[in-house]
Amino acid sequence: MKATTLPGALGEPALELLHAAPTGPVAPGSARLLFVHGLGYAAWCWEDWMSAAAAAGHDSWAISLRGHGGSGGTAARAVLSDYEADVVRAARSIPGPVVLIGHSMGGLVVQRAAVAAGAAAMILVAPLPPRPAVHTVLSVLRRQPWEVPRYLAGRPLRLGPHMLHAKPDAPGTAELGKRLTPDSPLVQYQFLFHLPTRVPPLPALVLAAAEDRLVPFVSVRATAKRYEADIREIEGVGHSMMLDAQWPEGWKQIESWLADNREAAAGRSGPPPAVGGREMRGQE
Repeated sequence: MKATTLPGALGEPALELLHAAPTGPVAPGSARLLFVHGLGYAAWCWEDWMSAAAAAGHDSWAISLRGHGGSGGTAARAVLSDYEADVVRAARSIPGPVVLIGHSMGGLVVQRAAVAAGAAAMILVAPLPPRPAVHTVLSVLRRQPWEVPRYLAGRPLRLGPHMLHAKPDAPGTAELGKRLTPDSPLVQYQFLFHLPTRVPPLPALVLAAAEDRLVPFVSVRATAKRYEADIREIEGVGHSMMLDAQWPEGWKQIESWLADNREAAAGRSGPPPAVGGREMRGQE
């Protein structure tokens, strides 16, 4: 895996990109993937899925949004449109159309950026919804009531392992938590007050985590319905499913969906017929 820098331009910050070139046989029409992290994370959180993508023959990149990881700028004053601009710029730097894969807040950013980024498809992983995320904010404040004063005072939320992982005491979980960085209080407020996202005419997959304590299944299902997307629920994983011990289960569903939608994901055909928000409990 190689770290590269996308230079800043016109006042925009330089952005860190991780790149994983294919290590396995490249099938005709293999999709190019761009991973977008959630609140407090950075490109590093995708390393397991990127390695799996490389082994499956996909070319993949992961972005660190401004103020995160090795990217320039600051997250303290960022708003959602800033993160959208980062994703659009990164996507346009990659040759050919990409499949945007966003987690949590990154899933919301992907929804907002997909059309401008020229995405071929989008995959939303435990995403925040296109409408105000009331369920998520209330879940955080109910499970972590000590965060209420911080939220009201406009300070970054601090999510504990019990909010992000199916087994918060599992080995390595505490270390992952230490890598989280403070995010934008303005973006946190926008979770409640942003306008509904325009529906892009793109093929889409939505993944739900069965042990998600942050984004409830009813919210994930509503997002899938809005985009007429496949929805697949992954057992045994928490909100940050790409980092849980069972992370391969989520990737298996992505790889299966990419194989079933190879032409569309490679940007060589229009969106497939709507699948009516098909739900899957557990793995195939």
